[in-house]
Amino acid sequence: MTLDVNSNHPVLPNKNPTILSLAISQTLNWAGFFYVFPALLIFWEADLGWSRVEITGALTLAITMSGLGSPICGKLIDLGHGPLMMTSCILLGSLGLFGLSIVDSIFGFYFLWAIIGISLSGCLYDPCFALITRSQGRDAKQSITLITIIAGFASTLSFPSAYFLAEALGWRDALRIFALFIPITSAPLAWITIKKLEKYRRKDSPTEHPVKRTRSGFLSPVFLSLGFGFAFLAIVHGATINHFLPLIKESGIPAGTAVFAASLIGPMQVAGRLILSILKNRITHHAISISCFVTMGASMTILLGVSSNSELVFLFVMMFGGGYGLVSIIRPVIARDILGETKFGVNYGVITMIYSMGAAISPFMGSLIWEFGGYDLLLYCLMGIALFGCFLYLFSYSIARR
Repeated sequence: MTLDVNSNHPVLPNKNPTILSLAISQTLNWAGFFYVFPALLIFWEADLGWSRVEITGALTLAITMSGLGSPICGKLIDLGHGPLMMTSCILLGSLGLFGLSIVDSIFGFYFLWAIIGISLSGCLYDPCFALITRSQGRDAKQSITLITIIAGFASTLSFPSAYFLAEALGWRDALRIFALFIPITSAPLAWITIKKLEKYRRKDSPTEHPVKRTRSGFLSPVFLSLGFGFAFLAIVHGATINHFLPLIKESGIPAGTAVFAASLIGPMQVAGRLILSILKNRITHHAISISCFVTMGASMTILLGVSSNSELVFLFVMMFGGGYGLVSIIRPVIARDILGETKFGVNYGVITMIYSMGAAISPFMGSLIWEFGGYDLLLYCLMGIALFGCFLYLFSYSIARR
């Protein structure tokens, strides 16, 4: 086994191809298990006869199950069971997708999204980044950035492919294609790459980054403020992405333009991450975190003007996609900076659970606000939520700096 001569750590051979393989797996997971919901929402609403509130409630349940499973997955990662955990979750999610293709009842729809939700807790960014952080320690940011740059194209893959497959073959056959393609591609990639990450895992001393007393405990102010601060960003993202197509449709923009704009959110996330990689030594983690809240909140004001100027939708996509593109990178990094390395898998699992609760309520909450006051009211609410999330994050950061 090759060692880093400066640190006596094992060196991961063929690091870039390994991370690239994991990035492809993540792209497929996000495209098939997450973005497929907003891509097919209007088809389910038209074909199944259920209301938008009823349908989006299923995604709320899925993300809730994902959040509840995150601490368990974090514990499995700490115990070295990451490869089996992630591969099993990919297979479970694929079974859930196939089941959705034959469902006719609202109960079955909810049950299968609950199953998919359990799979999400072990196969998306958060467990992936926890595994990379566990494997590479303080050098994980480069690998995380590479994965998010590539997987940022998941929405670009999912929105047009799911939409046009559903148009051509029906949404049921579209789901069957996703359900068959993901396990034969993503699952083997995840198994092989994560096994390699575990084999060449660094073993940093936990005493190198001692955790202050104020930072310890899931009920401490710093922990809760950090968790709920980013959870408010999850609400902004989830409510926006899941209501984007119907919101744009209500603004009078053609469906083709709306799908094209939605497919650009991924590339804009990638653009934000590329800019971050260029400025990595010139901007602090703290400044990046603040920019996420400010940019995503400000993008809501742009979306308010789409009905009078359709070209603004592309400015919105740039701001919203670019801002959220940084969230996936900065959350595990800033969590490590503030909470420390000790028991990182479990700690970040709980942070992820709180974040997932925000994401879980977002589509359902968005539907309720839309029913009450329309999409303009929803956008104003999301601006306020982003602002309050920023306040909570700053409070957490100020405590950790004492």
